[in-house]
Amino acid sequence: MPAYRKLGKTTDQRMAMLRQQVTDFLDKGRMETTFPRAKEIAPLAEKMITLGKEGGLANYRQALAFITREDVAKRLFDEVAPKYKERNGGYTRVTRTGPRRGDAAEMAVIELV
Repeated sequence: MPAYRKLGKTTDQRMAMLRQQVTDFLDKGRMETTFPRAKEIAPLAEKMITLGKEGGLANYRQALAFITREDVAKRLFDEVAPKYKERNGGYTRVTRTGPRRGDAAEMAVIELV
């Protein structure tokens, strides 16, 4: 579950947004978003990668219940997770990039290590 940040949304809106952002992040491997959102995305993406490392049909279905696109889940299990077979966590990196020009929101880049 997300770590206590409401991000200005109701629970169902927040979970839908986080599911979509995790899906897009795992698809592209890198994403620019606000810093609080990046801090929320990181543990959820790491959990999906851990499910991919363990493999198996039950884990695939559990990941597919969270990830919104089947092609991303398949790519996660076939390509992304095997790269981290020897690594015990810490699959993502969040780097601050400074304020956004329009509203001065703190921006960050989240990427796979």
